[in-house]
Amino acid sequence: MDAMTTAAGAFFRLCRTFSEKAKPWDTDVIWYETKPDEKYDLTLISSRAYGRRCEHLAVMAALGLDNCWQAVPQKRIALPSEARLSAMKRRAGFETIDALRDTNGVPVWLEV
Repeated sequence: MDAMTTAAGAFFRLCRTFSEKAKPWDTDVIWYETKPDEKYDLTLISSRAYGRRCEHLAVMAALGLDNCWQAVPQKRIALPSEARLSAMKRRAGFETIDALRDTNGVPVWLEV
């Protein structure tokens, strides 16, 4: 659980805006075509795009879904690159990787 309860919402909005504004020539985008076996598994898309399942919130935002129970449409989506994703997390104060959070849910990169 996150120490800052608004951080996930801020991160989601940043990812959604990024996805909506991405252009084919942008270099900080991962263009991903969803597949039939991912219809009800955002974590599978996350695993295939980022190599880990924990980025499902970014995937959900890129798809424009309101909740994680909605069916994933087959379409091409724009996901932030690793560097862009990391920058968005820092801006929002949100972290999805457990190893980068302390026992209180605070991202370790926020600690001084």
